[in-house]
Amino acid sequence: MKIKVKAEDFIVNEDAKLDFKEGGRFKVYLLTKKGLNTIEVLSKLAKKFNLPFEKFGYGGKKDKHALTTQYITIEDFKIENIKEKSFEINYLGDMARPMVGELILANEFKVKIRDLKEEEVNYALGELDFVKNFGFPNYFDDQRFGSYSPQQGFFAEKLIKKEFSGALKIYLTAIYPQDKKEERLRKKFFFDNWKNWGKCLLEAKTEFEKKAFKSLLKDKKSFLKILGMIPKEELNIFVSSFQGYLWNNLVERLIKLYDSQILSYHGNYWSYFFYISKVVFDYLKEFLLPLASQKTKMTEEISDKIYRELLDERKLKPSFFNLRKFRKVYFRPTLRKVIVIPEIKEISFFKDELYKNKKVLYLHFRLLRGSYATMLIKRLFAQ
Repeated sequence: MKIKVKAEDFIVNEDAKLDFKEGGRFKVYLLTKKGLNTIEVLSKLAKKFNLPFEKFGYGGKKDKHALTTQYITIEDFKIENIKEKSFEINYLGDMARPMVGELILANEFKVKIRDLKEEEVNYALGELDFVKNFGFPNYFDDQRFGSYSPQQGFFAEKLIKKEFSGALKIYLTAIYPQDKKEERLRKKFFFDNWKNWGKCLLEAKTEFEKKAFKSLLKDKKSFLKILGMIPKEELNIFVSSFQGYLWNNLVERLIKLYDSQILSYHGNYWSYFFYISKVVFDYLKEFLLPLASQKTKMTEEISDKIYRELLDERKLKPSFFNLRKFRKVYFRPTLRKVIVIPEIKEISFFKDELYKNKKVLYLHFRLLRGSYATMLIKRLFAQ
């Protein structure tokens, strides 16, 4: 199975409730892009027009390996329409408020799943009948965990446990698939020579690396100060990753509690588990569970018990999520539906022109905001 072979294989269109107001402070634009994620495009615009990144508003971070449309706002600044190779931006009007996630109603997807055998297509179509009626767990998918280091763990978990050296070590040494060879080698050097700050400084290339190691040479306890230099947007990604992991674990344990027969699909980091019982659906269909934070409260006794067990296993306390000495990040108890039911609009399959003797499964569907199309695909092919 292959997805996103071409950007046009994975089309995402954002549907949002926009209240236009002539003369409003926030200028609304439709952003169409491929080959860049949302943050990369907005960073380019911020640099081009010499604007603080905080001037830009958006509802979701759309995938770089897809053809996507979404709404963005720019506060107190209007730009002309732009058309470049990787993105296009067109002015729509004004609003009195910035674009945020709460304004998104849903996302519409048109997806081609390639390199399939005929029996794989038939299997997925068979599972689709259940999914159309009984949905699937609204897990955060692999994209949410791109900042996770399998070797060292979660940056945000180190941060809230006040293991500041460990958090900085992840930031400067964790190696990711997209890293170039030179960057991989440099990160490995930092990892192997951690605490030998003079040696690390000699190999430092980026401005952040140089500032960090110079600071540690002057004060070997300056980890928290250095962590404060990380851009807020990056810190939020680390926080979201750990919150997503804890939420997924909570949902997985609830499913296993009520269904001994489950399907699974192994992702990039761990397996995702899916219910096949209508009893589980009936039990969980109305559940809204909050993300982990100091103020997180579970309304159901069983989910509260499992959540407490999960925190205990990782030696965490609710108070840890309030970083009094580090006000750049916040853990918010955002509510999330446990089960999502896709609105399937079109299904078809045909010969794959890119892979010999293989099929393409085409799906056109709509999902509530924050739900992952790739998780629907995982569910259809889970065994």
